[in-house]
Amino acid sequence: MGRFDGRVAILTGAGRGIGAATARTLAAQGAVVAVTDYDREPAEETAAAIREVGGTAVAYQLDVTNRELVDEVVEEVANRFGRLDILVACAGLIRDNLLFKMTDDDWDVVIDTHLKGSFLVARAAQAHMVKQRYGKMVFTSSTSALGNRGQANYSSAKAGLQGLTRTLAIELGPFNVNVNAIAPGFVETRMTRQTAERQGIDWEQFVRDAAARIPLRRTGKPEDIANVVAFLVSDEAGYVSGQIIYVAGGPRG
Repeated sequence: MGRFDGRVAILTGAGRGIGAATARTLAAQGAVVAVTDYDREPAEETAAAIREVGGTAVAYQLDVTNRELVDEVVEEVANRFGRLDILVACAGLIRDNLLFKMTDDDWDVVIDTHLKGSFLVARAAQAHMVKQRYGKMVFTSSTSALGNRGQANYSSAKAGLQGLTRTLAIELGPFNVNVNAIAPGFVETRMTRQTAERQGIDWEQFVRDAAARIPLRRTGKPEDIANVVAFLVSDEAGYVSGQIIYVAGGPRG
């Protein structure tokens, strides 16, 4: 028996990085997984990799800032599999810049993708979870919520997700829906590589420098985050809600 046998999960931003690792982890433990991503190709690749090892996965192209499309995809997944138990919101991007260089578009696209996108998928998913009186949601915050140079937009979005997490935990708790957030530190993803490129730093040196500052003396892998998400959406975490879990190789927050 798998940990998530009979459970249906939808993940956003799951074509690559943390989202893809989480999709693979949940599927390996029995969940039916709907892999969504802004780009269809990586979503299809992740879903295909899950199916190749015997899991059940379907792929959808999804722009999380599009309310109509979000509602449509969530409804289709719930109707196709008869229920919706797990939501993991990982969709995100960066448009880093110092405040005096940051454009309106830099601000809007980051806030809309991370914060509004998570709100839209949560609103769509909760209708099914409340009806069945069972559900697990996990949002993806970041240690950048504590403040980070050149990331006024990203830090604000990630801090906002922490407020959203706590509020939805209060609102949805009476319906047996747990809502939590993870706040990863340095994780080796494509987005982190983009940060190194923006700063003009060699990737391998960027990783070594980060590891030297982390108490565990290593950087995170997507699977490190996926394992924490798997716990939070499991029944083992049934009494955990409204929490922000920093996954950063040392104390934060």
